[in-house]
Amino acid sequence: MRVLITGGAGFFGFHMANKLIQHGYEVRLLDIADYIEEDYIGPVEFHKGDVRDRKAVDRVMRGVDAVIHAAAALPLWPRREIFSVNVEGTRTVLESAQAHGVPRVVFVSSTAVYGIPRKHPIREDDPLQGVGPYGESKIQAERICQSFRERGLTVTVIRPKTFIGPGRLGVFQILFDWVERGKPIPIIGSGRNRYQLLDVDDLTEAIVLALTVPAEQANDTFNIGAERFGTVREDVQALCDHAGTGARVWPLPARPVKAALALFEALHLSPLYRWVYGTADKDSFVAIDRAKAKLGWRPRYSNAESLIRTYEWYRAHQAELAGKVGVTHRVAWDQGILRVIRDLLP
Repeated sequence: MRVLITGGAGFFGFHMANKLIQHGYEVRLLDIADYIEEDYIGPVEFHKGDVRDRKAVDRVMRGVDAVIHAAAALPLWPRREIFSVNVEGTRTVLESAQAHGVPRVVFVSSTAVYGIPRKHPIREDDPLQGVGPYGESKIQAERICQSFRERGLTVTVIRPKTFIGPGRLGVFQILFDWVERGKPIPIIGSGRNRYQLLDVDDLTEAIVLALTVPAEQANDTFNIGAERFGTVREDVQALCDHAGTGARVWPLPARPVKAALALFEALHLSPLYRWVYGTADKDSFVAIDRAKAKLGWRPRYSNAESLIRTYEWYRAHQAELAGKVGVTHRVAWDQGILRVIRDLLP
């Protein structure tokens, strides 16, 4: 069975490819970025191209048995690009899949579609209220998925919580950098809120199951998140205790900190965007009952275990990561004014 992964050269993409290889699948990748051959545990067929380019998508769609559509513009991208890639790119992929007779597509959405709800746990049928262009674009993309279901295509929509694991940097590199330096770790609010994460290994396992269960079970929308998680204070302190660097959780009053971060964002002084700091002091966890019941999925890692194993990967690769910055999950983000604050702290 041959599976196409769009966005196959990214953090999620190489983990997904490796999971499929482990399960005996042939893997084809499409990405605008170059892929790093050493990331993959077996042979993959790589094609460079844009999901908005119908000709490029048609070329890679021929002869595949399923598609995992994960290519996306991330929240730090310009608004126009986010909607172009996430909405029109999704439409192009689904149109091509249906035209080529591909029976099954998995769309990787996001729990950002729920916005900042007051009720927890969040369930798949709860209202969608995306925060910012990224969340809004994912809602529009999901509507396109539903329209293709109505045309007879099996489309699994996966809504993962923020997922981490070996190779994940981005905002988590900021946390790991501060922990490694033994700095106080600022927490917005008391830290007593519960914020569910997800290990990328658990996410990729859920998607493999979505490819294998009967179509009538897969043709649905699923929340995916860790089953075991504590409060923000507990999970971050568990990482600090593991690191043994003297880093410790430092709760800060939410209102003035959020106001400052909003100003820093507006002035382009900080990489933290509204979704990150706006939800940091709120409960954020989803119900995973549907995935457990219909996919037979069981998550393996807790929040703390995922943070620790991602941190250990970061420590082991610090030398090769030095000086590399960007706006994807595979590189560090420029900390901007946060670096100044870090260096001023004892």
